[in-house]
Amino acid sequence: MRAAAGLPSALLVALSVVGLVAACAPATQPTPTAAATSQAGGASVAPPAGATASGVPSASVASVASGAPATPADASQTPPAPAPIPSPTAGPAATGTVIVRAYFVIANPSGGAGLVPVLREIPATAGVAAAAVREMVSGPNASERAARPAVSSDVPAGTRLLGLAISKGVATVDLSSEFATGMDPARPSARVGQLLFTLTQFSTVGQVAFELDGRPVGGWPATRAAATSWLPAIFVDRPAWGAAAGNPARVSGIANVFEATFRVQIRDAAGTVLADRQVQAACGTGCWGDFSTTLDYATGKGQWGTLRVYDLSAKDGTPEHVADYPVWLAPAG
Repeated sequence: MRAAAGLPSALLVALSVVGLVAACAPATQPTPTAAATSQAGGASVAPPAGATASGVPSASVASVASGAPATPADASQTPPAPAPIPSPTAGPAATGTVIVRAYFVIANPSGGAGLVPVLREIPATAGVAAAAVREMVSGPNASERAARPAVSSDVPAGTRLLGLAISKGVATVDLSSEFATGMDPARPSARVGQLLFTLTQFSTVGQVAFELDGRPVGGWPATRAAATSWLPAIFVDRPAWGAAAGNPARVSGIANVFEATFRVQIRDAAGTVLADRQVQAACGTGCWGDFSTTLDYATGKGQWGTLRVYDLSAKDGTPEHVADYPVWLAPAG
């Protein structure tokens, strides 16, 4: 990492808060090695139906790959089936494509906003973690921005990835100082959660250390658990926004709701409810718990539908913590 001139102390303080959050995170919060980080835990691939990827891509190469990332697939179209994910030992000459996740921000119908995973298909590369961070920095594509609710990013324009090194489970990421533009010193914004989730999707990354223009930021490294304040109460990690749901649909993530129970629905293009199931997370009422469930549904053709998660108010039974995600539905079999 290159050396840099001093940065305003307020920017460093804002980012250092994450380290304090990580140190105080309760043990009940999930770690990056939880089931939610495994691709086997739920469909996380782009449509059409039947296009599946196996295994978790590895980010074991401690360097930034050169070259521009691929143009993201448009979520309003049916992208081609991805090639199999290469071996973690694949060298620079690897061919084909890899599916990675970039984490952005989405508003929820019942109020508030939180992180949301979106798939990106990129050329196979030994620097897959760096490529994922570049996709996060580049922001949502036109279709994602035009969706309702829209997918957005808290990462300021002009932010650049300057370096990335991974060693012994810690990813040290160096971003340009634009990343800290406009941050509140009292509380870092959602962009920190975007970065933590984007890097800890990989099996070789358990913690993230941070630098701005080559200058280490105090309080780091941090784990994914430090970013739960930027999550919706029911956070779906798989399937990703705009991904294939599979049939049965496999849905997993983490939640922090009353008595750890909530509901998951599958709706078709017309809004008809095809499946509705109660789900129980491993922890709730003040703590985060993993959840994973499957929903069988019947449809006669492939189509865009909606995955809805929601809780029922303990006061009057009305839906709350509602979150909707577009997903590709397909006939079973």
